[in-house]
Amino acid sequence: MDPVIGLDIAKGESQVQAFLQRKKAYKQSFKFEHHLQGLHAFYRFYQEVEQVSGQPPAVIFESTGHYHEPVLQCLEEYGITYYLINPVVSSEAKKTSLHKVKTDKVDAFHLGELYYKEDLEVFQRKTEQYLNLRHLTRQHSALTDSYVNIKLQFQAALDQIFPEYHKVFSDLYGTLSLNTLQCYPTAYDIRQISKQDLAIEMRQSGTRRSHAWFLDKASQLKGAAERNPFQHPICQGQLISLQLYIQMLFQYQEHLSKLKKEISALARTFDDYELTKSVPGIGDKIAATIISEIGGIDQFRLPKQLAAYAGLDPSVFESGKFKASINRITKRGSARLRQALYSAVQCGLAKNRNKKLIAFYQRKRDEGKPHKVAVIACANKLVHWIHAMLKRQEVFVDQ
Repeated sequence: MDPVIGLDIAKGESQVQAFLQRKKAYKQSFKFEHHLQGLHAFYRFYQEVEQVSGQPPAVIFESTGHYHEPVLQCLEEYGITYYLINPVVSSEAKKTSLHKVKTDKVDAFHLGELYYKEDLEVFQRKTEQYLNLRHLTRQHSALTDSYVNIKLQFQAALDQIFPEYHKVFSDLYGTLSLNTLQCYPTAYDIRQISKQDLAIEMRQSGTRRSHAWFLDKASQLKGAAERNPFQHPICQGQLISLQLYIQMLFQYQEHLSKLKKEISALARTFDDYELTKSVPGIGDKIAATIISEIGGIDQFRLPKQLAAYAGLDPSVFESGKFKASINRITKRGSARLRQALYSAVQCGLAKNRNKKLIAFYQRKRDEGKPHKVAVIACANKLVHWIHAMLKRQEVFVDQ
């Protein structure tokens, strides 16, 4: 016998369907909840299947974000062999049925059947270090996206109160700019204070500049206040919104700074970190993201496997005598890894940083490839270089 247990995992619960062998289901499907008692009940059922079949069953389930984590931890604790499947793979397998039925029971049944149809590889859980680094880098990306949105809302609020303020500070979101705006949010407030007093107050922000520099900046602020179209007192609601956005910007900056330090400290414990950073165009954040998303190069025997995991492998379509000449990338792997590689290519091409990459890009352009197609080709090439570097433990050599 070749027993398997299919799990259709949802938020807080899972649907179970066991098989003793292909096309031989064991008992009726049932659900268990993801609390301690529910997980223990599932393990007792697992032991029952093992006793009936005479050998330990494998467990197969889809990757479902964080919903599968309690189940995965339980399987790890009991040393159970499991297969963590990409939802795209299981979705394609379900389409082979003529019946269009979507229920938890049917999904668990299809997962069990998938085990017998496909040549699957046992999932290798990443080490705690990789998981911690991945969590930090993903949290940093999520906070950065939110920070950008707050910036846009802050600008919209500022445009309705003091639009001329944009022209005074080169770094609108710097400490000096935000502190000044927090104290003097309107043109009216700036007009009420002398240039000398304004320069002294700005100097207390801690910025290391000369008194003459602060006097010049105060003079620019006074000029902006005179040019500002909103000279009369502003609606109180707008001022409250602006003040809230300033506080949120400070909070985001503080959190992002802490995360960056944590990421940098943890990333330095990986040998692959410095190797990845040796590629021109790959900085601290991109290198940390790449190695955390890869989760150990030993999981990928061939570079094309890593390219597929990043979703950078080209799709292929052939039917009869027809063979598609335009093949887009699959985009079925790690979106964060793909994005990091794309950013690394853009940084490598900028300012002639990566000569080897620039030469490859130019060759693709000479072949008539559009810019974006050439950049994707560079990202695919970069994957092959990173795979070779990490496998051989060699730094990148630019030519």
